[in-house]
Amino acid sequence: MTKEINKKFLLIIFIFVSTILLSTFIIEYGLNHKPCKLCLYERIPYFLSILLIVKIFFIRGNEKIVLLILSLIFIASSILAFYHFGIEQGFFEESLACTTESSLNNLTKEELLKQLSQKTISCKDVSFKILGFSLAAINTIFSITLSVIFGRLFINYGKN
Repeated sequence: MTKEINKKFLLIIFIFVSTILLSTFIIEYGLNHKPCKLCLYERIPYFLSILLIVKIFFIRGNEKIVLLILSLIFIASSILAFYHFGIEQGFFEESLACTTESSLNNLTKEELLKQLSQKTISCKDVSFKILGFSLAAINTIFSITLSVIFGRLFINYGKN
C-alpha cells in the first residue's frame, strides 16, 4: 500500500459501517425491537468511524493517526460487544448500567417510582437474532474484523 489510502476500499468500509447503523435504526424503529443500554453504547464507535472516515476523504493530513484511532475505537468496541455477548450468555453479571438510569443514591422517591414504572430492557435478553446470532455476537465479530482492518491499514500506511 502506498502513502495514499485505497479510497475505494475505505468507501466500501464506510458503506458497510453506514449500513450497520441504518440496520440498527430499522430494527429499533421499523421492527419495534427496543435496544438495551449497551446496544445504544455499541452504536457510538460506528458514529465515530463515519466521522473519521469522512475526515479522511475531505481533510488531508494525519491519515495514519486517524487509522490508528479507528483501530483503537474498534478494539474498544470489540471489548464492549464481547462484554454484552457475555452478559447474554451468562458469562458476566448484568451491570448497574444495564438496569437503571442513574445512581440510586441520587434518586428521589418520585424518580425511583418513575424508573420502576418504565419498562427497562435487560442487557441479557435477546430480542432479535439474525441467523441464530444475537446482535451483540454479530457486533463482536464486526468490531474485531474492523479493528484488524484498520490496524492493518495503519501498519501498512506508507509502505510500498
